[in-house]
Formats: sequence, structure tokens, C-alpha cells
Amino acid sequence: MRFRTEGENMKYQYKEMPESMKGTYGEFSKNFGFDWKEFIMGIPTPMFLVTTYKSNGQPNATMQSWAGFTSANHGSGYYVILCSVNKGGHLYQSLNEKKVAVLNFMSSDLYKACMKTIQNNQFEKDEITSSGLTVEKASWIEAPMVAECFMNLECKYVWEKEIVPGDDHIMICLEVVGGHIEKDYMEDMFGDKEILYNVHYPINPEAVKEKGCDFVAALRKVNQSNEY
Repeated sequence: MRFRTEGENMKYQYKEMPESMKGTYGEFSKNFGFDWKEFIMGIPTPMFLVTTYKSNGQPNATMQSWAGFTSANHGSGYYVILCSVNKGGHLYQSLNEKKVAVLNFMSSDLYKACMKTIQNNQFEKDEITSSGLTVEKASWIEAPMVAECFMNLECKYVWEKEIVPGDDHIMICLEVVGGHIEKDYMEDMFGDKEILYNVHYPINPEAVKEKGCDFVAALRKVNQSNEY
């Protein structure tokens, strides 16, 4: 069955991969660790650059999305869950060795420079300066920060857990111990400097296109919920 209701409130139903997605990226993306549901549900997640030191002392930088932020410990701590960290990558190795990292939030004009870190990820390289960015020392932990980013959150490792036993990606919890925030962002969090979100290759199964791409998006205010 494809529809649950009719008229204005019509909803498509998807439990198994639609035939229209078979043979497209929505199907073979499984080879890269992505489930087809991620593409048709299109739920955005915040995007940032995670920086650490590698075992050789060189700065490591990893573009990261698939993460969530929350308060815990009866309001005494602020935490981030990195939902998908590759066990074979520099980030996982560095987090296990150093137990600290910085989350760097870039404005849209820095997006391309931050994405260059994906190509400049050789073990012997300083992945930050090789991508045209500036290394800055963190204040409370032993980790590099990206000076150009409008917000830098210094974090310490708390725990890690496999979502599914034996998977090649893992979930990691970090506690935010402190932050550096530019004045422009503090005064207007919906202005020119705003948190970017990753929308992973949105696919409409009812009109599958031959080619597609991820989108980078930003929030906009639509309402006010309540006052504290």
C-alpha cells in the first residue's frame, strides 16, 4: 500500500525500499553505510568541523554531521552525541588517544575551506593549515581550534557505544566544557553567521531524479514558542 489517507492529508507509506529507488544512489549508498530511509526522510543535522591532535602531534580535522546536542546530569552538563564516527578514521583514533576534541562551527563562506580537510587528511599533514585555515590552541583542553570559525566548543570524551554490535561506525558522547563565541553570532543567531545543517541527498521516491546532491541549509525563525 502506498497511501494511508486521501485528499489534502494524503501520506505516502514507506516500510520497504520503493521500487523507484532501486538501482539509484538510494540503493547503492548502503555500500557507504547509509540506509535508504535517510534520503527520503530528509531530516537535517548540524554540521561542524571536529579538530583533535593525531598521535604524531599534527592537527586532525573531520567534517561531521549526524549529531545531537542535549543537557544531562540534572542540568549540570551539556553534551554532544556524535552518532556516526568511523572506527578506521583519524578522528576515532585521536579521540581514543587524547580524550578531547573541539567542535568548530563555520559560516557559509568558510564551508568550502572546511570541506577541503576531507582531501587533506593524510596522517603526516596538518589538516587545518593545509586547507587554508588557521590553527589556534584551545583554552581548557589539549586540542587545536579553527580560528576563523565563529564558534568553537571544547569537549572531553565521555563514552562510546556501538549502535549495532560489530558495526564499522560508532556513537561517541562528548561533554562540552567551554566555548568561544563571536559577538556577531551572540547578537543574531539567525544572521550571516549561523549554524549550518546537512540535508543528506533528499530523494522523492515519487519522482526519482538521475542525479542528486547533498544540501547545506540554515535555520530561519518561524515562531516563538514560550518564555522562560
